[in-house]
Amino acid sequence: MHYKLIFILIICGYSVIGQETKIEWSPDYQITIEDFKGPKSKINQIGSSVYVQSGVSMELAVQMSNFEFMFTKNFNSKITCTFQKDAATLIAPDSIRAVQLANLVQYDFDLSELYTRKIRKELFENKKTFSNVTFFQPYFDKMIAERNKVSSKIYTDTDFGTNTALLEKEHKEVLKEIDLLSDYCKACKPPKKKKN
Repeated sequence: MHYKLIFILIICGYSVIGQETKIEWSPDYQITIEDFKGPKSKINQIGSSVYVQSGVSMELAVQMSNFEFMFTKNFNSKITCTFQKDAATLIAPDSIRAVQLANLVQYDFDLSELYTRKIRKELFENKKTFSNVTFFQPYFDKMIAERNKVSSKIYTDTDFGTNTALLEKEHKEVLKEIDLLSDYCKACKPPKKKKN
């Protein structure tokens, strides 16, 4: 018998098939206004309409036998934070506002990576030998709720990215936290707990 779990949590936006437009989180990737490939994206729109849909998602995909699952503790490679260009939509009255919105989505992408790492850490620390596949759910629910609360607060507090100084300050904090969780990058192997 095999456990097969494909669980996709979409934070904002929706999933679109097309791997060439899906970008996995990387510390070097910077989102630009050209990345917003959603069909309704428009800049220099007449009027003052502002809209952004981030296209950021967190995905968990696990497929392994009972035996493999029983002895697996590191799920880092199974959880991914992505930016889907075709799902990212941006409407702005001018290029200045568009750049502000793109910077807000970059913050959101990095925030999602931070919470992806927090999920990886929670799973690593709480997976027991005889845990079943449902053990994932409470940790996902908890972290997604926290992530959404923080994201909503920043969207509101920065007035959708127009308060660039506050956004930059908050973004730096998120990047510091990502560095603190360096053992929980997708390709990393978390350290084993020291026995007393």
